[in-house]
Amino acid sequence: MRAVVQRVKSSKVEVNGKTIGEIGNGLNVLLGISVEDKDEDITYMKDKILNLRIFEDENGKLNKSLLDVKGELIIISQFTLYGDCRKGRRPSFIRALPGDKANLIYEKFIGECKNSVDRVESGKFGADMLVTIENDGPVTILVDSEKKF
Repeated sequence: MRAVVQRVKSSKVEVNGKTIGEIGNGLNVLLGISVEDKDEDITYMKDKILNLRIFEDENGKLNKSLLDVKGELIIISQFTLYGDCRKGRRPSFIRALPGDKANLIYEKFIGECKNSVDRVESGKFGADMLVTIENDGPVTILVDSEKKF
C-alpha cells in the first residue's frame, strides 16, 4: 500500500461536477493498493498516517498528529501510485491491484480510519475525479507499507 499524504487547509473531491467529499484542516491521502496488500498493510498505513507528527505545536515545531489536532481526513483511491516508469515512456500498472479486490481494501481502509477520526470523507473508487487540494506548508509525505521510502 502506498500513499501521498498532504497536510491541507481544505480539500474536496468532485465527480461529474458534484462535490462528494470535502474537509477543512487535516490530511488529504492519495492511496494506491498493490497486488501484495493484506490486512496488515491496512493496519500499518492507518496507524502510520494518523500518527504522523506533521502538524505544528505551540512552538511551531512539527510535533502533533492528525489525532492530536482533531483534524479531518479525505481518502482518494489512486492506482497510478503504482505506475512503474523505469522502462519506456508509458507507465506499467502491473503491481496495482485491479477492480473489486482493490475497492474492498480501499473501503476497509476507510472504515478503519473512521474508527479513529471524527470526520473521514472519500472519493469514489474507479471514478474520474477532480481533487482540489489546498496544501498547507506545503507538507507532503510519502508512506509505503513495504517501507521502500
